[in-house]
Amino acid sequence: MSIKRIAATSIAALSIAFTGACSTSEGGPAAITEVRPAGVAPGPALWSVSDEDTTIYLFGTVHALPKDVDWFDGKVERAFNASDELVTEIDLGDAAASSQALAAAGMLPPGQKLRELMTEENRRQYEEALVALGLPVEALDRLEPWFAAMTLTLLPLMKDGFQTETGVEFSLGNKAGEKKKRGALETIDDQIQLFDSMPMEDQLTFLDETVETVPKAGSTLNAMIAEWLEGDADDLADLLNAEMTDPALYARLLTNRNAHWADWIKKRLDQPGTIFIAVGAGHLAGKGSVQDQLRQRGLEVDRIWE
Repeated sequence: MSIKRIAATSIAALSIAFTGACSTSEGGPAAITEVRPAGVAPGPALWSVSDEDTTIYLFGTVHALPKDVDWFDGKVERAFNASDELVTEIDLGDAAASSQALAAAGMLPPGQKLRELMTEENRRQYEEALVALGLPVEALDRLEPWFAAMTLTLLPLMKDGFQTETGVEFSLGNKAGEKKKRGALETIDDQIQLFDSMPMEDQLTFLDETVETVPKAGSTLNAMIAEWLEGDADDLADLLNAEMTDPALYARLLTNRNAHWADWIKKRLDQPGTIFIAVGAGHLAGKGSVQDQLRQRGLEVDRIWE
């Protein structure tokens, strides 16, 4: 597999990884349990925060889906159609144009090989994962550990028939077309830096945790999609919490970003309009979510049931 191909596929893996992590950080309010009222049909969860002249919808997404998953109807469609602007984690157009920057950032210095940085046990597990995916053990030797982890996040999902092209963000982007303004909470460089600036020890921990998820990646995402389609944010949070066990990675990849996004939302309320924010479902589930961060800032967040 070429580095160019790895870069192109791993752009999507950046966001997929963020979906599969949910914070259990200490402090702040406990997550609010949400029970669907009787008679309300299931569907992906949607929240709103508003003032007298601004409404901001918060929609948790799945970045890669099998074909023909029906999720855009009812409350989601109405909220999206009523919105003037679509805001995603990164500019989807930038993602398509950034494979060269990603590949450059994710390469080890000349003379270094990824497998030589691992412990013997971790190297064995890593090589077994590559072989199970039909790749030679040296396939990713030139990549930094975080970039290899991104690639291993995506490849088993592609093998199981999941597609980023049918993921929620790309679908919303296509529906928005030129009718809606477009915005982003981060740049692709911001997301790359989250990983590329990690100490090597933390990168290797992240890679090792990713390797352990490879055999069950498809079944895990299927379970997450089922909870997502039911709109069960509590059970979804439980599944997401099981996917990452390192507190430092929790804070780096999720909690700190949720806090930054909450600041962005609070400031955006100063401008009139209707905005539809679509971010990975992990950011909107469980303790430490964007909703929790907003409540800490004195804002009321409402769940929209129908």
